[in-house]
Amino acid sequence: MRVADFDYKLPDEKIAKYPPLERGSTHLLVLNRQTGAIEHADYARLDAFLEKGDLLVLNDTGVVRARLMACKHTGAKIELMLLEKHTEEQNLVLYRGRLKKGDKLDVHAHELMVADIVEHGIARIEMKDGGALKNIFDHFGGVPIPPYLKRNAEEVDRERYQTVFAESPGSVAAPTASLNMTQELLEKIENKGVEIAKMTLHVGLGTFLPIRVESFQEHVMHREFYSIPVKSVEKIRRVKASGGRIIAVGTTVTRALEHAAERLLAFSGDNVLTGEADIFIYPGYHFSIIDALLTNFHAPRSTVLMLTAAYAGADNLRNAYYEALEKGYLFLSYGDSMLIR
Repeated sequence: MRVADFDYKLPDEKIAKYPPLERGSTHLLVLNRQTGAIEHADYARLDAFLEKGDLLVLNDTGVVRARLMACKHTGAKIELMLLEKHTEEQNLVLYRGRLKKGDKLDVHAHELMVADIVEHGIARIEMKDGGALKNIFDHFGGVPIPPYLKRNAEEVDRERYQTVFAESPGSVAAPTASLNMTQELLEKIENKGVEIAKMTLHVGLGTFLPIRVESFQEHVMHREFYSIPVKSVEKIRRVKASGGRIIAVGTTVTRALEHAAERLLAFSGDNVLTGEADIFIYPGYHFSIIDALLTNFHAPRSTVLMLTAAYAGADNLRNAYYEALEKGYLFLSYGDSMLIR
């Protein structure tokens, strides 16, 4: 199996360019990964497919305003894209244009300085007055909607490219499987006896990028910082021990839980469980933690598509994608979703 096996034709009109008028009004394809059977439903009816004793795990990361235009003293414009937060201060940026160490940049009367060129296209930027770089992005930056939407961010994106339960700012891409989750649906799920646990994984730009090599072994995964609170770890361990299902809402949750699997199952401390997820999951991988996956329809050749295929089974997923395209489902960040169980 090679990367080319995860290529498919995605017509432009099948990409959701905007969020639905009402959050949570999208479709839901339900796939049985054992039989390959497909059922069509609505995202708002997700609770009908959950059972008392299940645990729904959410990523509470918040998307920051990460896109910013700056000017060099020469007048040249430089586009900056803030990179996701890790444990240290969030001050690494992707830049488009020419920069060197020591260059000074102006943003709305604030002066920034290029402290270092970390690698080609990535710089460490600092405020001249010693303030937090993130504050400048918060005040003047734009919403970092995905490049495949082929439009500039608009007012609607400020609210809708963010989950209703976002608590920990640091992502430059949304955990998209949760964008259609509403407080009403969460209440319905809890009223059914399903527990909810939260964790944080700060999503990076690597989530958008297609793999440009043909061998899985050649691909190097981008690292993303995650933290799992003690309370959530205890819930996961208890539900696993009782035979309940761990339902990951999104590939971000899946990556974090599977990367932390050994430590999760052996946990006996009182500290937050943290790590840098660089796990590359593709068909052949054995899942240790999750028992169901709620996710969106992903781009061709993407690592998230391969993760989904690993869980659903490549043939099952291929059939589900073909049927979704035929049935008029919309794909990618603002599109419809699927539950694999």
